[in-house]
Amino acid sequence: MPDNRRLSRLSVRSWPSPRSVRSRTRSRRLGPLGAIAAAGILAAGLLGAGHLATRPDPAPHAAAQPAFAVVPPPARGVLPLGEPAPPSSRTADIRVGTEPVSLRYTFDAGVDQPITDANGGHELRALGQNGGLLTLVPQGTGLAVAFPQRCQLPRERDCPRAILEGDRDDELNPGTRPMRYGASILMTRADLADGANVVQKGYSVGGVSQFKLQVDHEQGHPSCVMASQTHIYRAEPALDVADGTWHHLMCVRSAESLAIVVDGTERAAVDVPHTLSIANAEPLRVGGKGPNKGNDQYAGQIDDVFLEIP
Repeated sequence: MPDNRRLSRLSVRSWPSPRSVRSRTRSRRLGPLGAIAAAGILAAGLLGAGHLATRPDPAPHAAAQPAFAVVPPPARGVLPLGEPAPPSSRTADIRVGTEPVSLRYTFDAGVDQPITDANGGHELRALGQNGGLLTLVPQGTGLAVAFPQRCQLPRERDCPRAILEGDRDDELNPGTRPMRYGASILMTRADLADGANVVQKGYSVGGVSQFKLQVDHEQGHPSCVMASQTHIYRAEPALDVADGTWHHLMCVRSAESLAIVVDGTERAAVDVPHTLSIANAEPLRVGGKGPNKGNDQYAGQIDDVFLEIP
C-alpha cells in the first residue's frame, strides 16, 4: 500500500474539534441551569516516536429537553457498585466492527442514571477493590471523574483501585481501519507512577492486540500505544502534561502511522504497518486495565473520553 501518511494527517485535522463537539453536547444535555452543577460522588467502595515499547501491558492479576425546560443539575450521591461482566471467552469468535463508531463520555448526567455515552448507550460500570472511590468533580460547565489518589501503601496489593469498564463489544474493534480515541486529563506530579492507563481496549502481550492512551513514568509523558500479537508501537513526545492543568490528548491512527495530538498539536508519531489489526474480546476500560492488582491505576481526573472509527 502506498504511503498516504501526509494526506491522512490532513484528513484527520479536518475532523470536528473534540472541544466543539463537547460544548455542543453539554449545552444540549445540561440546559440553561446546568452551569450551576455541583460536584457529585460517583463511586463505590471496593471498586474496582517508538517501535517495541519497553513496558508491555499484560492483563492484571487474578432524550432531548424542550428549548425552555428547567433541567435539574446533576444529582449528588453514590453510584451503586456495578457487577463485573462475565469473563470474556478466549475461545469465542472475535469479530472486527463493520459500522462507524462514535462514542463520547462527558460524565455530566450525574449519578442518578447509568454512565452512558452521549447517545445513551455503551454503559460503563464502576469496578474496583480495597475501597477505591470515583468522584464527580466540577469541570467547566459540567463534571469530570476523579480517580483514587496515588497509593503510598507499602504493598501494592492493598492499594485502593477503581476503574470504569464496559461490556464486551466487538463493534469497537477497529481491525485495520483508521481511528481516533482519547480523553481530557488533569494530573499533578503526585499522580504520576510507572503505570497510569487512561483509556484502552485489550492488552499488549499474550497475543491479544490493543489500543491504549497512557501517562506513564515520572516524566509525565503521554503516549499512544497500539499492539499486534507480535509488536508494540508507541508514540511518545518529550512533553510533561502532569502540570495541574487540563490537557486534551488524542491518538490518531491513519494510513501507516500512529500519532499523538496534545491540545490540538501533533507532538509525536510512529510508523505502524497498515496490516496491523486490532481485535480482542476485552471491554473498553477507563482508568486502568482492570480492578485487580497490577492494574496500572490512573490517578488524577478524566473527562470527555471518546472513540471514533469512521
